[in-house]
Amino acid sequence: MTTTFPDGFLWGAATAGHQIEGNNVNSDWWAREQSMPGMELSGDACDSYHRYREDIALLADAGLTSYRFSLEWSRIEPVQGHVSRAELAHYRRMIECCFEHGVTPVVTLQHFTTPQWFAERGGWLAPDASERFQAYVAEATTILEGVEWVVTMNEPNMQAAIMTAMRRMQQAGGQWQSPTVEAEGEPEQQTHSDFLTYADPEIGQTFTAIHHAARAIVRERTGAKVGWTIAAGALTAVPGGEEKLLEIRYGKEDVYWEGSRGDDFVGVQAYSSQQVDARGLVPHPPHPDNTLVGTAYRPDALAMAVRHAWEVTGGVPVLITENGIATADDEQRIRYTREALEGLSGTMEDGVDVRGYLHWSLLDNFEWGHWEPTFGLIAIDRETFVRTPKPSLAWLGGVARLNALDTVGVTGA
Repeated sequence: MTTTFPDGFLWGAATAGHQIEGNNVNSDWWAREQSMPGMELSGDACDSYHRYREDIALLADAGLTSYRFSLEWSRIEPVQGHVSRAELAHYRRMIECCFEHGVTPVVTLQHFTTPQWFAERGGWLAPDASERFQAYVAEATTILEGVEWVVTMNEPNMQAAIMTAMRRMQQAGGQWQSPTVEAEGEPEQQTHSDFLTYADPEIGQTFTAIHHAARAIVRERTGAKVGWTIAAGALTAVPGGEEKLLEIRYGKEDVYWEGSRGDDFVGVQAYSSQQVDARGLVPHPPHPDNTLVGTAYRPDALAMAVRHAWEVTGGVPVLITENGIATADDEQRIRYTREALEGLSGTMEDGVDVRGYLHWSLLDNFEWGHWEPTFGLIAIDRETFVRTPKPSLAWLGGVARLNALDTVGVTGA
């Protein structure tokens, strides 16, 4: 059986600057890595700052048609008010490289990291945060000629969850740890916890206002479609957990889906599903198929997330901006992706407007405090930076070339 996708459907992979570029020394995350216990260092990362041409060529040669990457605000504006024209030119060369390879760039303006000076001034909750971000966005638009897809912010809801957790820890006199250190604990050690479970809805409203201001600038200065990306938990309630589910999901997701109304698209990012009971999130039970970050093998989470996004946004077109699995078993990665795409096609048959699928990630990269979780379609030797495409890259490229999913067989193109 073969499932076909619409003409012009985007097939690609995603990355984030801090996770692949290396030596992003002016960012808040670089500073955090140096000072927080339990965090590994990003260091040279994948050296993609210098090797982006090779990365884009590997993606294109495999048959993929789109590449989502981020601009690093801390490179472009390392000191408040001082814009680096050289860095803007660097990112414009990345865009041009995509065009040269027939690849559609999806450009993210802010992917988790901010300049250290911005963080020191209070970050997103500072009185002038929106003004500062708008000034950066205006500079970024000067290099976006021909770009059709622009993401203002990546997962503001996860950023808000981190901010909420930090506030609670400070109030309790605790010490901040890397979110990946907490999230990647052995499943049997996980308990009911509010760490990164809750996000203050008021922070969500603040992010929404900033996003809308940035959206207006992108629309005024470019012809691109503009939206933002949301981390989707694909949460479900066990009996007795219905009220808690609504509470958690509103602050963590729904305020952001609501903030997407009026956007040209919304980026859906889903990996797994989790249950909620009357106390909160239910830990993932131990299972052989659990991922390297301890989450359950749930490719159906993508379809669940897309349907929820479509419902809450009121029908904003969907772009899958991240979906993947942390695994060292590439056959499992292919199996997961196939099953996720089968579920995605079901949502489209039911009338959901989905414009493309971008896999996370193109490369095995730095996962916010850890190197062990491998999400990539391409392996990286961290000593030599040699890129080794995995069978999953050829497989997904084969799907892209056909613009169809053949449910028979699991080998690459």
